[in-house]
Amino acid sequence: MYTDPIADYLTRLRNGLMARHDAVVVPASKMKERLSAILKQEGYIHGYKSVEHDGRDYIVVSLKYVKGGEPVIHGLKRISSPGLRVYVGANEITDVNGGLGIAILTTPKGLLTGKDARKQNLGGEILAHVW
Repeated sequence: MYTDPIADYLTRLRNGLMARHDAVVVPASKMKERLSAILKQEGYIHGYKSVEHDGRDYIVVSLKYVKGGEPVIHGLKRISSPGLRVYVGANEITDVNGGLGIAILTTPKGLLTGKDARKQNLGGEILAHVW
């Protein structure tokens, strides 16, 4: 049992990228599925699919690399944690890595990138930065 499933998801992605795996398997949840959808939409992963094994649901995330074998994702950082929540208003959402990365937020309209949250004038909890 782990206390922070989002941090576990990000760590599994980070470890898979460092080991140059083609895909990683994570326990499924709606939040992790939405995170995977955002990463695919932004071009950080090839894709993801839900699978069931021994009565449990999992998400298989296909990792993406550039031609030289370098991972597309250079960094993943958990911002808000269960012990220290970080909330921002729509005007306080900053660019990640000079605009080369994305912030992922939970908003009243669901999980959004920082750019989309700013467009819709929504604030929320910053889950992670990806660059």
